[in-house]
Amino acid sequence: MGTAVRNPTEESGETARIEAFSDGVFAIAITLLVLDLKVPRDATGGSHLLRALLAQWPTYLAFLTSFATIGIMWINHHRLFTLIRRSDHTLLLLNSLLLLGVTFVPFPTALVAAYVQRRGDRVAALVYSGTFTVIAVVFNLLWRYACHRHRLLHSRADAAMVRAITRAYAFGPPLYLLSFGLAWVSVPASLATNVALALFFALPNRSR
Repeated sequence: MGTAVRNPTEESGETARIEAFSDGVFAIAITLLVLDLKVPRDATGGSHLLRALLAQWPTYLAFLTSFATIGIMWINHHRLFTLIRRSDHTLLLLNSLLLLGVTFVPFPTALVAAYVQRRGDRVAALVYSGTFTVIAVVFNLLWRYACHRHRLLHSRADAAMVRAITRAYAFGPPLYLLSFGLAWVSVPASLATNVALALFFALPNRSR
């Protein structure tokens, strides 16, 4: 994977506050996910406690999936800001819109955990997949705005890496939209697609 060549004159900290604030928001959002893990209070013995813990598997699955997804979004956000070295008002607005989506993730996570395999699971899956569809769209808007004619990129940013990121991100919105559509047909298939997409975006971009 190519790397951006950094020039000290462009390391003036113009995007440092954006990155620091964003890191804090990602950290809070990923921490809030654990609040949905509840300690069983009515278990009367070891076997009952074990059954109660195992019965919470939807919560564990939703937690792990969303933890991985937010973590991968943070990795990609960090990757973008190794190339984005300048900022303007529009970039700040798009980044804030992205962070709005990130902070919302714990809610659909809790919704899926509460309603999977119950009446209402389809709606929960639609909200869950819909949230990531919107986030994928905003990620694309932020990146494409920044990289258009190298508007906000480092002057010596690796062109191959820029193209690789653009190609990879182009898959995001339609594939997350597919997971949204799958929720109408099969909730497990929709959730599995979200997991697969998280794994896909965890892979390093291959610029060459």
